[in-house]
Amino acid sequence: MKPLATLCSALFALVTHAQDTSLHEFLIDNEPWKEVVSGQTFTDGLCTDAAGNLWFTDVKAGKGVYRLDAAGGQISLVHDNLPGISGLQFGADGKLYATHNKEQRVISIDSDGKVDVLATGVKCNDLVVTKKGFVYFTETPTKRIHCITPDRQHRIADEGHVTKPNGISISTDEQTLAVSDYGGKNVWTWRIEADGSLTGAAPYMTMQTTAGNDGAAGDGMTTEEKGRWFVTTDLGVQIFDPAGRLSGIIAKPVAAGKVVSVEFAGKDHDQLFVAAGDKIFSRKLKVKGWFGR
Repeated sequence: MKPLATLCSALFALVTHAQDTSLHEFLIDNEPWKEVVSGQTFTDGLCTDAAGNLWFTDVKAGKGVYRLDAAGGQISLVHDNLPGISGLQFGADGKLYATHNKEQRVISIDSDGKVDVLATGVKCNDLVVTKKGFVYFTETPTKRIHCITPDRQHRIADEGHVTKPNGISISTDEQTLAVSDYGGKNVWTWRIEADGSLTGAAPYMTMQTTAGNDGAAGDGMTTEEKGRWFVTTDLGVQIFDPAGRLSGIIAKPVAAGKVVSVEFAGKDHDQLFVAAGDKIFSRKLKVKGWFGR
């Protein structure tokens, strides 16, 4: 058996050239990243609906919530006068949930555009919603993960484990919550109990970092239909299997740029989208995203 350091060095060398053989399970030959949204300032908050439309925001200069249709051709401003949203997720009730960071509140938006305030006074970053109606969101400056229960009780579900909690997602069986650490190397996980509480905090996945950096800049997260986790980092989109093992890293659309949010969308949910500064890119994969809601 080769020493771990040798294996890691070999993996990093392959990843940086986007030739990691494990990626063959995900990538399609001659299917590169394609620019699908441009002219924004700081795209973020990628999420999808059952039809495969991509929803997103422009945190710095946008007016509200935008939608790119599933065919990938039409962009529309769906919810106006809601600037500064950083996270979006549809719930099983059909409402669009959002971390309205600029207003320090978590909200839901119904199909008519009516806004319902669920929590205030929070420096919220990103969120996820379970089928049962539990809303979990990250609060990066306070090292907290919050929970809003279906009966609208707001409580702190975890505090202090994650240096800079950022991206958040859940497993396909909705029994595990995962949060990326923007300031460290790990993606943390917890067991979701029946009452929505979190137990068993563990640094379950280890993100690869750029040379000389202590943190991987773990940011947005999404879950694939077979339970694999996709996490945006400084190196690109890192993929982990359900056991927490690194499966490969998909290179960024622009090598010198950043990716901060990731989601599967498109009519078959097999298009991987990333928010990359003033643009959004997509590429068709061999796998599909999980849309359990």
